[in-house]
Amino acid sequence: MRTQAIFKFLGLIFIILFLASCGSSRSRVVTTKKEADRTEKASEVYERTPAAEPEDKKAYKVVRTAKKFEGTKYKYGGTTKKGMDCSGLIYVSFLEEGVSLPRTSRAMSLEGKRLNLKEVSIGDLLFFETNKNRKVINHVGLVIEVDKDGIYFIHSSTSRGVIISSLSEYYWYNNFVMARRVI
Repeated sequence: MRTQAIFKFLGLIFIILFLASCGSSRSRVVTTKKEADRTEKASEVYERTPAAEPEDKKAYKVVRTAKKFEGTKYKYGGTTKKGMDCSGLIYVSFLEEGVSLPRTSRAMSLEGKRLNLKEVSIGDLLFFETNKNRKVINHVGLVIEVDKDGIYFIHSSTSRGVIISSLSEYYWYNNFVMARRVI
């Protein structure tokens, strides 16, 4: 009976952690050497800039602009270094390169061409439904790297601000809805 109560409690904690708006992402505790190696490799990817970066490609310039905001705290409706939300990060990064997008993630999800994950490249947008009570797109991220290990994107989470995450992380993979190309 006590085991059942523990499982119920753990299940409740799990649900609470994953129901935050604008996709909060929590730090993970690394428990095995294999996870530590994977985490270390992922952090190396975050620091890299794309290899053959053509100067004239808007997508790379948009990514460069977005990366300047890494570490910025989360602020609902924010679009500056003082604070920004997920769609604010995308909106400002694209606007800097002369590409005007709607201000909300839901409206952004109607722009451009829908893609299969196999077609995703740097500069594409990833959309998520992070609120299980409301089945609507409420979070967006910008693809900054695609390699054999996965798809990495920059976004603003409510708990950690502007960060880089991997689509292969359980939370993001399970809340992923679609990818779109706007440039």
